[in-house]
Amino acid sequence: MALNPDICIRGAGIVGRTLAVLLAREQLNVTLVATPDKPNMPDVRAYSLNGAAKALLQDLRCWPNDPAVTPVHQMQIWGDQGGQLDFVASEMGVAELNWMVDVPDLEERLNTAVQFQTKIEVVNAPVAAPLTVVCEGRASQTRTELGVGFDITHYEQHALATRLVCEHAHQCIARQWFGWSRVPGLAQPQAEILALLPMGGEGGREVALVWSVHPLRAQELMAMSAEDFAVALASACELRLGGMQMSAERAVWPLQLARAERWIGPIPGTSKQSFALAGDAAHSLHPLAGQGLNVGLADVAELVQVIRAKEFWRPLHDIKLLRRYERARQADVQAMGLVTDGLQRLFAQPGPVWQNLRNWGMRGFDRSGPLKHWMTQRAMGQSADCADR
Repeated sequence: MALNPDICIRGAGIVGRTLAVLLAREQLNVTLVATPDKPNMPDVRAYSLNGAAKALLQDLRCWPNDPAVTPVHQMQIWGDQGGQLDFVASEMGVAELNWMVDVPDLEERLNTAVQFQTKIEVVNAPVAAPLTVVCEGRASQTRTELGVGFDITHYEQHALATRLVCEHAHQCIARQWFGWSRVPGLAQPQAEILALLPMGGEGGREVALVWSVHPLRAQELMAMSAEDFAVALASACELRLGGMQMSAERAVWPLQLARAERWIGPIPGTSKQSFALAGDAAHSLHPLAGQGLNVGLADVAELVQVIRAKEFWRPLHDIKLLRRYERARQADVQAMGLVTDGLQRLFAQPGPVWQNLRNWGMRGFDRSGPLKHWMTQRAMGQSADCADR
């Protein structure tokens, strides 16, 4: 394909590559701008994907196979004073709540799909096109160059991630704890959220850890030997999976809630060229609900649907066309942001009154029936109509 694209996608991660393949299937010429990987960062990422994301990737024939995909049959959540929530797939009338996907395998499949698409050209630098879609992640340089503000709320937490092999099998259960820890140099205990996510397929003993802790606590945990870290973690999760051994390096990054002030617009200094943001370039969520990539892939699906349904005479750079995408996605993203931010702040409140209230709420929600059912459907990427069929 000559460099005369209909759409230029800046960012060749999971969101960018998925969008490229979908647009190529619509017979659009696409340039995909690949940026070099960041060095010296252990890749211990694992994504929780819901039914809508799975269906999208299956349609592209990019859904990984076992053991790179692990079904989640149940999710157990513990509060900081006896509160507990249990989500069970069979009670929802489905086989799985979601799936844990190993990132390298998914990226490899998407990369292969891109290589087989003659409508996609991978380039090292941006190319002018009627529509540029920015999928560069939350630190997007293009978003800054376009003059789009990024409203950031910094959490006083860092996420620490790694992989571990456990003494006991994970049983396809995702486990999460809301708790507190003493941090050297701070008078008050600090809230933390610990998640152990099943990996390695059914019957496996590998888990992915995402531990959201105070930055000073993150430094302390990163400085521990692998053996001491595994012991501290096993204690924090109440030895639910027995002893643990690290099987990967540790990675840490700051957490934030963020949203771009606008997701579309004309490209300054050009005529008949516009942009749209998608994925983390448009929004960033706390990982406690595991919805980050689900939201990004929902952006992709909506943008492709808007382009597919456009009037034949309307150009790709038409702002009225792109506004359909922005309106459709902003409400859902804002709602998910409010949920994750609200939960994080609720469990960060010290004192017995807040402690009693949130744990009472957890127990009440666990027994709420229809409300719990509806919320679970939303997290699974289902509408109420789909789930009832």
